[in-house]
Amino acid sequence: MLNYEIEPHLLEAHVPAGTELDFWNGRTYVSVVGFNFHNTRVRGLPIPFHRNFEEVNLRFYVRHQTGDSWRRGVVFIKELVPCRAIAWTARTFYNEPYLALPMSHQIEMFPDRPKEVKSAAYFWRFNNHENFIKLTTRGAVRPLAENSEAAFITEHYWGYTTQRDGSTLEYQVEHPRWRIWETQTAEWHGHVAGLYGEKFCGSLKTVPASAFLAEGSPVKVRQGVRLIT
Repeated sequence: MLNYEIEPHLLEAHVPAGTELDFWNGRTYVSVVGFNFHNTRVRGLPIPFHRNFEEVNLRFYVRHQTGDSWRRGVVFIKELVPCRAIAWTARTFYNEPYLALPMSHQIEMFPDRPKEVKSAAYFWRFNNHENFIKLTTRGAVRPLAENSEAAFITEHYWGYTTQRDGSTLEYQVEHPRWRIWETQTAEWHGHVAGLYGEKFCGSLKTVPASAFLAEGSPVKVRQGVRLIT
């Protein structure tokens, strides 16, 4: 997860109805996130040839008020996967901004510590050019610190997507609290304007405000419902 500060007005057009931007210590973030799906099932059923695959997404953070409480969630600017069928299904039925591109990843473990990740990298090709995010870790995996920036980034358990009629689809994401590795080095190289638009170039071509690797876990995504606002 590579996290960048961004001016709030650059995200306003992407904020779904019924939500508002979520801030951490007065700052707004977008994150470039790479991860692997393993043993993926849709409504409990495995989809042949589409169970294990990479995804790299650009996301930002919002919240939605329900009664006296707030639901903290994410909104995706773009989601990259290597499978055309997955991208088509997500775009067609959920209006999620998926794009299918050739992708791969590389995970390196410490030889003397087989449960500790040394480095992680995700690669994708866009317009015949190699794009990537890479990081190397520092120290051992550790629990999230309460009220930290890393906790803010990882602990958004809802997703929000604008539908074609302007309404908002809300869905819950369930997973245990992830442990993380601190980052020694982090790097990303990508075609920002072509993938995300010119307005994101200023933020995404700077040094990230933070970067870390999350351990991951089983994840369950609940069926979405329309917000009534």
